[in-house]
Amino acid sequence: MLPVNPDRFLNSLHALRQFGAAGIGKGVQRPAYTDADVAARDWLAEEMRTAGLTPHFDPVGNLFGLCEGPSLLLGSHSDSQPEGGWLDGALGVMAALEIAKATQEAGGPPVSVVSFEDEEGRFGVTTGSAVWAGNLALDKADTLTDRDGVRFDAARAVFADRAEGFVDPSRFTGFFEMHIEQGPYLDTTGEKIGVVSDIVGIRDMKIILEGQQNHAGTTPMHLRRDAFQALARFSTLINERFRNVVTPATVWTIGHVSLHPNASSIVPGKVTFSMQWRDGDADRLARMEEIIRATAAEVAGEDFALSFGPMLGLEPVPMDTRLRGALASSAEHVAPGKWRDMPSGALHDATNVSRLMPVAMLFVPSIGGISHDFAEDTDEADLVTGLEVLAGAVATL
Repeated sequence: MLPVNPDRFLNSLHALRQFGAAGIGKGVQRPAYTDADVAARDWLAEEMRTAGLTPHFDPVGNLFGLCEGPSLLLGSHSDSQPEGGWLDGALGVMAALEIAKATQEAGGPPVSVVSFEDEEGRFGVTTGSAVWAGNLALDKADTLTDRDGVRFDAARAVFADRAEGFVDPSRFTGFFEMHIEQGPYLDTTGEKIGVVSDIVGIRDMKIILEGQQNHAGTTPMHLRRDAFQALARFSTLINERFRNVVTPATVWTIGHVSLHPNASSIVPGKVTFSMQWRDGDADRLARMEEIIRATAAEVAGEDFALSFGPMLGLEPVPMDTRLRGALASSAEHVAPGKWRDMPSGALHDATNVSRLMPVAMLFVPSIGGISHDFAEDTDEADLVTGLEVLAGAVATL
């Protein structure tokens, strides 16, 4: 077992929380490329230096702490949702950094650290790791926009004075990502560790329906081409039509809606909304896409113009047997009988990294199953247990 320092680990995790601290409790607002995110990455770069690593920003803001020669890569992301918690992503980065410090003090094994950029999808789906892994071409990524119309190339320019080239992935022998579960299962059962078996696939795209903007007081109901009513019908129909296709583990979400002109006395003429769906089976994801497109076309009919934004997504990914086995052995040693194998319903950077090298993940409990919220939290004893399991797996490999 590597001689990790739990107090140093927890103190550094709390120090990172101060960048973008907001809301109640331990809330964080640190979206990608914002001032808080950039300041946090500059601080992380110095922390990497103290761990004997060489900080390296790539062109999209991914921050690596590199050791010399071949090494395991550990980490996650340090950006947050617009209203996020202090552990989502940050936990994996700071656990990786503590293990790098411990290996420096112990004389090995070699460990490098990464904090990927824009995992939370301000511009897409796990944007930073997707570009690094070759899942998303940089020139295509540069055309993506956030909800305010800011382009990705303009946002990433904030790192122009720090950026070097992309890190060669062949220098890494495998990737571990530690994360909070972001779900209720470990917390409900009282178990301490989840060893991830696979990560679900995801699809995400925008749908645009354009009807006719008009006066809310003088336009008869039967003559309206109301974009919101079209969205409501789409939502109802899609739930009905998925019923015989999906499994209890399948999820889908309309998470962002923009009405135009979004005024109380105007029949809305245009609606743009996000449609996201997740499942562990690629064929099911494709079938759901067919249903979505057909249902949107039926709703549009002759009264609405229909268009779709670009399709973003990642395929389902099984974890590497050898790395996963190392985590399982370490979990049984650190928390005997208090761990489980489990899938990940959330998307993670490990999905992209799996294109380049073997990957594995472990989860620690989320209190109440809450994440992507200021109230997100995990008992600090469980955080330390996760750190020790990860350290044990690294030592084994």
